[in-house]
Amino acid sequence: MRVLVTGGAGFIGSHVVEALAEHGHEAVVFDVREDPGADVRDGAAVSRALSGVDAVCHQAAMVGLASGFADAAEYVSHNDLGTAVLLTAMAEAGVRRLVLAGSMVVYGEGRYVCGRHGVVRPGPRPVADLAAGRFEPACPVCGEDLSPGLVGEDAPVDPRNVYATTKLAQEHLAAAWARSTGGSAVSLRYHNVYGPRMPRDTPYAGVASFFRSALARGEAPRVFEDGRQRRDFVHVRDVAAANVTALEGSSPGGALTAYNTGSGEPHTVGEMARALAAAYGGPEPVVTGEYRLGDVRHITADSSRLRSDLGWKAGIGFAEGMREFARARLRGDAR
Repeated sequence: MRVLVTGGAGFIGSHVVEALAEHGHEAVVFDVREDPGADVRDGAAVSRALSGVDAVCHQAAMVGLASGFADAAEYVSHNDLGTAVLLTAMAEAGVRRLVLAGSMVVYGEGRYVCGRHGVVRPGPRPVADLAAGRFEPACPVCGEDLSPGLVGEDAPVDPRNVYATTKLAQEHLAAAWARSTGGSAVSLRYHNVYGPRMPRDTPYAGVASFFRSALARGEAPRVFEDGRQRRDFVHVRDVAAANVTALEGSSPGGALTAYNTGSGEPHTVGEMARALAAAYGGPEPVVTGEYRLGDVRHITADSSRLRSDLGWKAGIGFAEGMREFARARLRGDAR
């Protein structure tokens, strides 16, 4: 299979390219890092790149949580306009297979259960609570404590920031394309991806990169809130394997299918910082109590649908992955 990989020179995309080659497929890299003319918003360039292609793995995106609303137009341009241009070119070229880099951020907060009211969906955490160090969402009905659990693909979506909104819009565009063309679209809703080649020292990188970059500078990782927020940290090679599995698998035409793509092993951000610091050799993390508006408290995946439908499961455990990541090269390293 000949696969166009948008963003194929990036963090996740470069691993997807390697995984495709390992499975006997030909990857065509389309990425502004390698060619300034390879912009998914350029319809003519995309059309040329689609020549002879059997499927598209769409990884190109502006990622991460912005510091405010100032970058909204850029996020929409790169993520949504770019996806629309790509899908239009695919429709014209007759390419009918798409795997999209989705994200768990479309859910907003994760799944919560109240002892009195069952499954509930708390709204955004009030600034006054965050400033006072009250980080756990309360039951929106009775105000009591909640128990976090795994979120499934059928959970209501509730994007809490600009990036999350654009990722959900990408899915809607892909679903509309599939219905119009009869094509097959899969969105892999990535959880917290980490591993070699993560970008360093950028506000758009993930928390694992922030901590790893701090350690490389000889500084203690700074853990926001109380460090007890739960995430699902999944290794980039496992995510790349999920992309290949989705490309090779059988998916219904005329619709988009979403799959959570996580390790299935929830860990707190504090646990991750401590494991990474221990593997690197210190210094120990510092819990700061700081917070970022737009962050959610707990979001962890139920990835059983991806296992049952396509046979994929994560193969790199948390401890093993953190040991490797502690010594891995980050994108932007001088060495």
